[in-house]
Amino acid sequence: DCAAAQSSKGQSQPFFVFASSSSVYGERQAEHFRESDRTDRPISPYAASKMAGEMLCHTAHKNTGLDIVCLRFFTVFGPRQRPDLAIHKFCRLIDEGKPIEVYGDGGTQRDYTYIQDIVDGVMGVFEMSRPCFEIINLGRSEPVVLKDMIACIEKSLGKKADIVHKPMQKGDVPNTFAGIERARQLLAYHPSTGIEEGIDAFVAWYRENQAGAVAVDGGKARELKSV
Repeated sequence: DCAAAQSSKGQSQPFFVFASSSSVYGERQAEHFRESDRTDRPISPYAASKMAGEMLCHTAHKNTGLDIVCLRFFTVFGPRQRPDLAIHKFCRLIDEGKPIEVYGDGGTQRDYTYIQDIVDGVMGVFEMSRPCFEIINLGRSEPVVLKDMIACIEKSLGKKADIVHKPMQKGDVPNTFAGIERARQLLAYHPSTGIEEGIDAFVAWYRENQAGAVAVDGGKARELKSV
């Protein structure tokens, strides 16, 4: 999660970039999640691990003077997304005519952020002059309802989803909503890809690659193609 980086401005002072997560904000209903909000109540082991990572970064900065930037990513998606994450998983199951499991009534919201916008934000760190210690949100700042995200996948695939509703999972949050004023100011960050355009790009990549295609041969699964 930490990557050593050198400033593109030619500074000799090294710094670290830590990939954190919106999950550190825990279970909240605030209109925007801001970097100054409390983050001492994570509700999942993953969130706790990210909060611990941020604390270690702060400790390292205080003890060594190392410049560190913690970037809180909000629900990143796009081509080459991990196959176990929602958009990739839903796309594959809908395409194969298999049911998808939706936890709750489909009304949860996520601030889905396209991968290229995240990359642009990360690259903006290299243009900062002496970052010292900063925590910065990287999101789209436009939450999307889960059932609307599924509808986007259906539209892009040209297929309907067979939805099976399940109880909400423990450790899941009802919504995320990035406040990105600090990213705009410090990183010149301006996310430009919305959910429909981003899902269309993902589906195009998925169709080209068919990641995870599997055949059953003699009772054993054999992967046909990998990316």
